[in-house]
Formats: sequence, C-alpha cells, structure tokens
Amino acid sequence: MSYLTPPRTPLTPEQVERGFDYLLALQTGGGSAVAGQVEADPELAFVMLRLAEDIIWPVTAVDEETTDPCADSFALDEVGCVLLSALRDWARDSPTTAAPGIARSIIRFVENVVPDPDHHGYTHASLETMRNEHLAHAVQCDSP
Repeated sequence: MSYLTPPRTPLTPEQVERGFDYLLALQTGGGSAVAGQVEADPELAFVMLRLAEDIIWPVTAVDEETTDPCADSFALDEVGCVLLSALRDWARDSPTTAAPGIARSIIRFVENVVPDPDHHGYTHASLETMRNEHLAHAVQCDSP
C-alpha cells in the first residue's frame, strides 16, 4: 500500500541522534528519564513519527520482489498501514502526547516483531543497531 507512504526527505543525522536518544532513554529509564524533553523539543513528535515509519514500514510492507505475496503478507501490510496512519493522526492532533506514545509504540514493535540481532532478547541492543544503521543512512543522505 505504497499510497499511504508519502515521499519525504530523510532525517538529518541530528534528528536521528535526538530520536534514538529519546527512545533509548525511555526504554531504559521509563517516563521519568525523558520528562520535559517533549516540551523542550517541539519537533520530537515529528522525529518519532519518521522513525516509526522507517522502522515499521520495511518490516510490514509487502515486498513482491523478495517474498511470495500471500494472505498473511497482505494482512501484515495492512496492519502496518493502519498503525502508521494512527500514529500520523496522533502526531498531527496532539504532538505533546504523541512523542512519548509513538516512542513506546516503536519500542513495543521492536520488542515483539523485529528480530534481535544478538539473539539475547535485549531490545536495547536492537535499538542501538537500528540507531547505527539510521545514522549511517542519514549521514550518507546528508552528504553533498
């Protein structure tokens, strides 16, 4: 359902850093570890939404080139579209509450859906790996 993924410019390296700093702090320290950050960084809801799109879409979208499309793959694709649509609405309607909510959605998605690169079941390691991958991509896109 590519019509639900609007074309967009990549996140900057600074946005990737801020987004993953927030995710990792929330994941390891809870809400008290990130208290006040949303108010201090009004762009955080946008950054969280973009990270959610970049993390959720590749896992849920039907890729007809590398997989055999089937009923399950189309259901997963639709679930990804519904989730991202809801997160977009939340970010648009209430950016203050959206940032922590989207961050928690990303953490839960990573815990329950994304394969653990170290096979230890440690979400922090998965988020660190994603941070490094997203940062490398952002630096590459940011270079002239």
